[in-house]
Amino acid sequence: MPPKPVRRPVVGIIGNMNLLNESYPVHAGGTMNSQAVAQVAGCMPIIIPTDPGFVSVADLLELCDGFLLTGGRPNVHPSEYGEDETPAHGDFDRCRDAITLPLVRACVERGQPFLGICRGFQEVNVAMGGSLYPEIRDLPGRMNHRMPPDGTIEEKFALRHIVRFAPNGVFAALMGVDEVMTNTLHGQGICRVGTRVVIDGHAPDGTPEALYIKDAPGFTLSVQWHPEWNAAADPVSRPLFTAFGAAAAAWAAAHKPVRHKANQ
Repeated sequence: MPPKPVRRPVVGIIGNMNLLNESYPVHAGGTMNSQAVAQVAGCMPIIIPTDPGFVSVADLLELCDGFLLTGGRPNVHPSEYGEDETPAHGDFDRCRDAITLPLVRACVERGQPFLGICRGFQEVNVAMGGSLYPEIRDLPGRMNHRMPPDGTIEEKFALRHIVRFAPNGVFAALMGVDEVMTNTLHGQGICRVGTRVVIDGHAPDGTPEALYIKDAPGFTLSVQWHPEWNAAADPVSRPLFTAFGAAAAAWAAAHKPVRHKANQ
């Protein structure tokens, strides 16, 4: 008999609640996320309906080999880090909060890999006990990190600022350089750094842009920018998704985590 085909690792892409045609509720994920997972990470993407009424963290951990914590318009609710809601905090998705925050903590404990992007980056910090600024551009000395309101999608995702990594750190080792150019499409950012969260890269204005979890047994790299854009061709995005895919493949093969250099 021919050998049984080896399945691709399954990556759960965290879906966002949206209204299709301004009236029909859907859980959606950007095509560029699925493309990066399938074509660069080498995994099978599935979109998760991120609502505790439909899925549980325990079921997701059994179903998926890794998770892509996507960006999204709604922000983490400030009550998750002990603050009151204000108009500056914007829109929320409490159902997503209810799934992703405990999911991050479970993955950290188990060594199950995840890659955090933009809101996902912020979720990782909050899940580990950190807090967020509601609006980065209002802080003294900070630049406007928000997506340009006008222009083509290529212009909105264009590279806009440098990110500098810690010398000899995890991201510098992965990228092979200490400094890269990235896009920027976020309004909020890290304020209080969560327990065990290591900020490994910053924008020129001091905004945290890259992190991992200290002493975590598995892959926990997360970034504030959007590496899913042009992931196959971008020299910064490609190694990030390739390493994430390798971690998901290792988990799929034996439920054993891949440790980063800094976690050894």
